[in-house]
This record gives sequence, C-alpha cells and structure tokens, in this order.
Amino acid sequence: MTEILDLETNREAEGHVAPREPLPEPPRAAELTLTVLDEISVHWKLLAKVMSASLVVFTVVAFLIPKRYEAVARLMPPDQGNPTAAMIGTLAAKGGDVFGALAGDALGLRTPGATVVGVLTSRTIQDDLINQFDLRKVYSESYYEDARKMLQKRSDISEDKKSGIITIRVQDRDPQRAALLAGAYVDDLNRRIATLTTSSARREREFLEARLQKIKQQLDESTLQLSKFSSRNMTFDPQMQGKAMMEAAAALQGQLIAAETELSGLQQIYGPENSRVKAASARVGELRSKLRSLSGAVDAKGTNAGQFGPSLEQLPLLGNTYYDLARQAKINEAVFEALTKQYELAKVEEAKEVPSIRILDEPVVPERKIWPPRTALILLGTLVALVMACSSILGKAFLERLAADDPRRVLVARFRLLA
Repeated sequence: MTEILDLETNREAEGHVAPREPLPEPPRAAELTLTVLDEISVHWKLLAKVMSASLVVFTVVAFLIPKRYEAVARLMPPDQGNPTAAMIGTLAAKGGDVFGALAGDALGLRTPGATVVGVLTSRTIQDDLINQFDLRKVYSESYYEDARKMLQKRSDISEDKKSGIITIRVQDRDPQRAALLAGAYVDDLNRRIATLTTSSARREREFLEARLQKIKQQLDESTLQLSKFSSRNMTFDPQMQGKAMMEAAAALQGQLIAAETELSGLQQIYGPENSRVKAASARVGELRSKLRSLSGAVDAKGTNAGQFGPSLEQLPLLGNTYYDLARQAKINEAVFEALTKQYELAKVEEAKEVPSIRILDEPVVPERKIWPPRTALILLGTLVALVMACSSILGKAFLERLAADDPRRVLVARFRLLA
C-alpha cells in the first residue's frame, strides 16, 4: 500500500500524471449514521431473505444436534482424622481460606476430598464403568483409551473448597444412563476405598481369617480321626465307659454269687436231672459268660462271644489313644472359638476404620436436557448471519463511493483478482 502511494507521488512530481484532488473530509457521525440506514433500507429485501434463510438453517441445525442430559450426585466430605490437617483447618478458619490453602500447600498436605476426587478420576474406575455399561459401543469407540477420554469429557468431578462437598456430574444422551453412571461412580468408589484401605484392623482381619481357615481344617481332621477311632473300637469315653463296665461287672458278680448259691442249694435238695437244677445251672453259666466277656477273657474258640465293646482289659490301652485324639480335638476347638471371636471383633474394627462415603444427593433421572440450547443457537446464528450480510452491504457501498484510483479500491480489486 505504501509503495503504491509513493509511486503515484513520484509520477505526479515528474509531471506524468495530473495532480490528484485533495481527499474529501471524512463524514461526520450523523451523516455516517444516515448513510448506513439508507444502505440498509435500500437492501432490506436482501436482509429479510438472509434472515429468513438463516433462521430456517439454524433451526434445522439446532434440532439435529442430539440432546444431552446431566445427572448430578453430591457426596459429603469424608471424616478427616489427621491432626495436622485439623490444625490447617483451624488456621484457615482464623486466617481465611487463602491462608489455609497456602499453609496446606506449603506443608504438602492432601485433603480427603482431593483423595476421593483422585480415586474417582482413576483409570481403574473408568474401566469399570466402561465395562459395566459397554461405553465403547455407546460412544462408538474401539479402544479403551478413546472411551476413557470421552467418559472423562462427559464427567465433571469437583470438590468445593469451602464446604468440602464433592459433586459428580455426568452427561449422556440417555437420561436413565446418565443417572446410572453417576450412581455407579459412587458404588465403585466405596468398593475401591474398602479394597485399598491398608489399616491395621484390615491386616489383623486378614491374618485371623487365614489362621481360622487353617484351624478349621485341623479341627475337622482331628474330629474325624476321633470319630473313626471310636467307631472302630466302639469307644466313646473310656473313663465313663470303664466306670459303667466296672459297675456292670460288680452287678454281674453279685448276680453270679447269688445264682451259684441258689444252684448249690438246689443240688443238695434235687438231683442233677431236675428242671430247676438245670435252669439254675444254665443261669450260672450265662452269668459267667457275660462276666468273662466283660473282663476280656476268651472262650475255647479264642473269641469274646457276645462282646459289644472293648473289654476291661483293653479299655486302658484304648483310653490312651482316645484321650490323645480327644485332647487334640478339644485344643483345636478352643483355638477355633477364640479365633472366631477375635475375627468378628477385627471385622467390626475394620468396618469402623473404612471411610464410607455418605451421599448427600442421590443421582436422579434428569427431566430436562442440558444441551443444546436451541433458542440461543437459533437467535445467535441468525444474528451473526444478519450482521455479516449488513457488513457485506456496507462494505460494498463504501467501496463504490471511493474514487477509481483510490488505493483502497485498488487493493481490494487486486485481492479479488488473486482470489
């Protein structure tokens, strides 16, 4: 532009071109306003057509844009048991939010709310939600990375610095899915916090759980061995069984003495062929057989006929093994009961230490769309088109008013030729 002006000035000085007339004075503001209104009034039909066409176009575009709904869930801030963090909170209350934030940043402290936000935005939770709702298909993405980016774009998780309330906003084309996604964030957060906690109560619970399983196996094994031994030897409690057998032997011995006395008296009165003598003799033989079977004596065939359990002779030997197995079973049972009590207490302590998330506002199905703002898009698009049309008309009128050799008109002509 400057080179063109310099060239024309030199040509005027050399006399090749007639000197230019001085440029007219710029129009005043009132005259300029009248000129603009005149140009717009002249081309009002064109402007009306542009406005109508843009109104139709942007209306169609606004209704073609898919609707998007937003579900919101709000969480209460988790309990903060760190004494240093509590001190920062006190300083913030006394010196203002800015001082508290600067103090927390200087000491490198991490608020529980920031930790919760970090867990919610982690890749693990995003993958869980992608798999649960099949978001790769919903977002038309083939890779998890692209689906994560889309989910992160449609999710807004933030913490209010003053109140500590955590807000989860999820946008989706389906209002039902938007509410389910917001709720899934909260559910997965609770599971992850419970899984990732490394408190002493959790470690104690895990140790007791493993020890309890081992003791349970030992208890089952010892009880099974005791049962097999008792079944094989017909032994239940050697001490009580021995006492009962001694009492039974004493009773049999008394009955045998009485039967022998009766038999002796009958033999003196009657002959051996008498029926009463034979009956008494059979009674004495039966009592002696029972007494031999109870004491462990064998008959002529080498067996204890009629024996339904261990004899008094075998019982002390069986009692040693029986009491050894019974003692091991009782020890395992006592250890199992003690560990069970400690295990239940550890579960209670672990439940107390796990920072459960308290929901302030449950996510509900949104009733109204959040995007697109159709009225604003239609009005804004029509206004932009109208402004551009007015600018084109005024620009064209301004160029027509310029002289043919005006540098500005020459420059515009060159741009048109280049285009």
